[in-house]
Amino acid sequence: MDTTMTEGRTGIETQAPIVARAAASSGEPKPDIIECDGVSLFYGQKQALFDISLRCKQNAVTAFIGPSGCGKSTLLRCLNRMNDLIDGVRIDGTILIHGKSIYERGVDVTQIRKRFGMVFQKSNPFPKSVYENVVYGLRIQGIKSKSVLDEACEKSLRNAALWDEVKDRLQDSALGLSGGQMQRICIARAIAVEPEILLMDEPCSALDPIATSKVEELIFELKERFTIVVVTHNMQQAARVSDETAFFMLGKLIEFDKTEMIFTKPRQKTTEDYITGRFG
Repeated sequence: MDTTMTEGRTGIETQAPIVARAAASSGEPKPDIIECDGVSLFYGQKQALFDISLRCKQNAVTAFIGPSGCGKSTLLRCLNRMNDLIDGVRIDGTILIHGKSIYERGVDVTQIRKRFGMVFQKSNPFPKSVYENVVYGLRIQGIKSKSVLDEACEKSLRNAALWDEVKDRLQDSALGLSGGQMQRICIARAIAVEPEILLMDEPCSALDPIATSKVEELIFELKERFTIVVVTHNMQQAARVSDETAFFMLGKLIEFDKTEMIFTKPRQKTTEDYITGRFG
């Protein structure tokens, strides 16, 4: 494979084959599955998000990048209504999933959250066996059939590229796995309930480079089955795994475009300054 480094007008070097792989994988235009229009969020009197509008395409990876405190994780939690759990939060604007508002009065929040899988910054396996971690969500849904649970466990672990590593350890505690394996257990648990959308909040920040590489490759494979939104501080990671990238600053969406354009020909000088390391 050609690993020639390319340099855009911004002066930042990116690995062309990796960025090209993400861009080229999009193929035919994909439909929008998530639509945010004029989304603002307030914690009491403090405003954290300012008039955010963007679209996330089906079976694509959208990356949210930006410095700490810029609002990217806050917006991510708006998508599955996790911010509802925080006292004093008010959200204005519209968020549509498949064209239907998830904030309309009378909407069943539980049903909305079932459409999302969530992977957090720090792997959080339960103090249970590998098997019970993976099928936990299915048990919560009332599924008791051993054959159904067995099939879902194997399928999810295979989809998380972990089956061969743990197939002989299904009854061992998940807490005995390596950090990278525990994070992939959490991904397997998230996808076992077959969500439409997978939200990932800094999924590799606590992992070593080898484990990070495995999770990144997994993200690339999972978009064939799921729509993925990933928050990351790691710009190289965003370049490697995402199809489109949104850059946030101080609660505002500064720029949103195809990842290749964001990293080689950003339209906004603030984006260029961040990408080239002048701040952040």
